[in-house]
Amino acid sequence: MAKILLVEDDADIQFTVSTVLTRDMHTVEAVGDGIEASDRLFACTYDLIILDLDLPRRNGLQVCREFRDQGGKTPILMLTAKSTIEEKAGGLDCGADDYLTKPFDTRELQARLRALLRRPSDILQSTILRYGPLELNTSTRTLSRGGEAVYLVPRDFELLEFFMRHPGQVFSTEALLERVWHTDKEVSPDALRSSLKRVRQKIGDTNCSIIENLPKVGYRFQV
Repeated sequence: MAKILLVEDDADIQFTVSTVLTRDMHTVEAVGDGIEASDRLFACTYDLIILDLDLPRRNGLQVCREFRDQGGKTPILMLTAKSTIEEKAGGLDCGADDYLTKPFDTRELQARLRALLRRPSDILQSTILRYGPLELNTSTRTLSRGGEAVYLVPRDFELLEFFMRHPGQVFSTEALLERVWHTDKEVSPDALRSSLKRVRQKIGDTNCSIIENLPKVGYRFQV
């Protein structure tokens, strides 16, 4: 399940796409103008971006180009009424990964998103994640520390896996609850704190130097 930023100023399309993707168990944040989109991309991390070209205040090409210039690697699907070859080439040349013209069938949108989500960076594809003495195998659902097996309950395993797949990135409590506990709508911050405590004990992170606390900001898997 992915966290998706939807940038679309047409209220009907925004509602339809949000509804379809939420039904597919994705987490969707929807905004209606380019400035707000850039602000979100600066402050938050997403798995995929759906970006309209014709936006108030800042157009989609500007948003895309700025994001790529700042090192953003998240897959981008351009969603727009513009359909000429020149317009499509412009969108792809500025950093978009795919292009879908309006009107569109939501089934095609879903298929294109699935294809983009199958093409993440190497660290997101890997089934074996390593950091120092830690080795986490997502296929066998096992963790070892210095060659010795370490047992984690499923949710703690998922939390550590998430951190190891996003090294150096900062995540707020709310973001971690959304991404790791996404199927549990009643979860509280206490659940995250308890899980973190157990994970730290198991991986020997008693001084919080691996999973770092950033006061009033969130947590980071330090590398």
